[in-house]
Amino acid sequence: MKDAMPASRPRRRTSTLPQMQVARVTLPDEIYRQIKTMILDGGLIPGELVTIQGLATAFGVSAMPVREALQRLTAERALTVISGRSVGIPEVDARRLTDLSRVRVEMEGLAAEWATPHVTAADQAKLQNLVTVMATAAEAGDTRTYVRANHDFHFTVYAASGSETLLGTIEGIWLQVSPYFHLLHSSGNYLAANEEHKLILKALQDGDAKACAQHVREDITSATRVLLSLLP
Repeated sequence: MKDAMPASRPRRRTSTLPQMQVARVTLPDEIYRQIKTMILDGGLIPGELVTIQGLATAFGVSAMPVREALQRLTAERALTVISGRSVGIPEVDARRLTDLSRVRVEMEGLAAEWATPHVTAADQAKLQNLVTVMATAAEAGDTRTYVRANHDFHFTVYAASGSETLLGTIEGIWLQVSPYFHLLHSSGNYLAANEEHKLILKALQDGDAKACAQHVREDITSATRVLLSLLP
């Protein structure tokens, strides 16, 4: 009996890149930082690809420092090589997503707990504004704005933990999973998640570290449940 032919995958489309400025002192490091920020902020989504030449043109540099930056990001599993001259977001399966989410629940819950006593009034004002931005973006179907604001919300909280080690660990996981947050809009998860964001903010205002950690964990768990249902 012949093996079944594998299902054809949808063709990736080329992402449109904005013009970007970089400092010329340590080009590979700066390009790495900016591409990493673009991934975390939702600037590159699953199904899109970027070319080395496209990035070099956007940054106004040669291809060599772009290649160095991309090598670091592929080693971190934030990007994968699609062809010899282009990269994209790696595909994720249920097993990988579940593994990443289990670690997120522990690490991000801990960061939220540590952060609670140190979140300032300015932090709380910023978080409140981000909740408003996400509510507007969810209603408008603006996924990029929502994903960017969601990242800013969580990392404003986690940065207050004061642990660079913990923050770096969380960022490494987000590089692998956050591009898939784009898939959540059609499920209605954005609105549900933003209700959790409000509860996270309320716990921070109350100084309730345990409640803050719990709402962060519930936010991650509910989003993971939806993503698992959406994966092929």
